[in-house]
Amino acid sequence: MTMKRSEIKPMHPDMPIYPIGVAARLLGVHPRTLRIYEAEGLIHPAHVGSRRLFSTNDIHWITCMRSLIHDEGISIQGLKKLLDLVPCWEIAGCSADVHEHCGARVDRAVPRTLHKIDDEEAARRAKEADREKRKKVGQKKKRQSSG
Repeated sequence: MTMKRSEIKPMHPDMPIYPIGVAARLLGVHPRTLRIYEAEGLIHPAHVGSRRLFSTNDIHWITCMRSLIHDEGISIQGLKKLLDLVPCWEIAGCSADVHEHCGARVDRAVPRTLHKIDDEEAARRAKEADREKRKKVGQKKKRQSSG
């Protein structure tokens, strides 16, 4: 008789598994703080019925966001406005190698490159063009500072 091995799948960092109480404990905040961030539109936890569930990426983003709020002195309203203009890694000053591998990165910035309104594909291409422009500017700055 052969035993069947059960497949154990690795946990994905974007899988919502932490209820609000556990997430709050992990972050060292009151659950009400997380509800405020959600009401302000800074976080978007998964909702299963009436329960909020947070992923590891959510926890990482909230940690970064709290650092911007408390260490850098950016207000919640200011952070919301900044996120409409630039991605989180530019606000936090993350290096390219950090933000390229970060699963918690937030990019809600409206594309600056002209594109047709209500065309998802055009908006995606415009955002990609913006990213490429920022990358070129970053490379220029690196060359100027090192040379």
